[in-house]
Amino acid sequence: MNKSMKDKAVAAALLLGAQAFAQAPVIGITATPGEGSHTVAADYVAAVTRAGGSPLLLPATSDERLMQATLERVDGVLLTGGVDVDPSYFGEEPHPMLGEVNAQRDTFEMLLIPTAIARGLPVFGVCRGMQMLNVALGGTLWQDIPSQVPGALAHRQSESTTLVAHTVAIEPGTTSAAVMGATTLEVNSRHHQAVRDVAPSLKLTGRSPDGIAEMLEGYPALPILAVQWHPENFAATDGDSVMLRFFRFLVEESCRYRDNENKNIENQ
Repeated sequence: MNKSMKDKAVAAALLLGAQAFAQAPVIGITATPGEGSHTVAADYVAAVTRAGGSPLLLPATSDERLMQATLERVDGVLLTGGVDVDPSYFGEEPHPMLGEVNAQRDTFEMLLIPTAIARGLPVFGVCRGMQMLNVALGGTLWQDIPSQVPGALAHRQSESTTLVAHTVAIEPGTTSAAVMGATTLEVNSRHHQAVRDVAPSLKLTGRSPDGIAEMLEGYPALPILAVQWHPENFAATDGDSVMLRFFRFLVEESCRYRDNENKNIENQ
């Protein structure tokens, strides 16, 4: 193959790659505001990319118009993990073991979640993301599992992010079970807060052996799925295909959302 043919082949490959990227649904990933920066763990980006999505970081803002404009550019939302949720959002005073909170992020996500749901966007919550979904929709949390739940397992894992901490029993016949293709799953764990009273529009679909809520969903009424562990730590690596199913499901649901939106525009 001469240089001209090689150049044409490279250009064709780049064009195909660009077309595939353009067709990928845009997944908005919530970022954590800090001192002069917004950050998100790389595994979330890698998991979304591996699943076929195009990641877009969502910076925390209290400007509702800006948030609305940002959501118009995404096809799905990934609520990431992070620090504790301020208990004032579910009507409680701070517990002595309450950890760090981030007021800017709490404010943003309490606006973001109902707005995304009202638009019909698929939402996947991870760890804190599951807790925020529950609180934003009217549920409550345990502020500190070790001191509030007698006999609970150690849910705050300090070892490797992909070390199995415990199992999760998934309710048969649910969307959660259909996504995983199983009713038992081995998971990692890095949290000390957890869902206490489940929000009215959500249902509990997975528990750890000590009864702690590990999975929630809103199907069929709401396109919401949430887990208490960190599947992104597994899904970001090439050797894992089980936890990647959550992100592929989000991408598939986001494709459906985008296609329906395009049809609505065409019919106007």
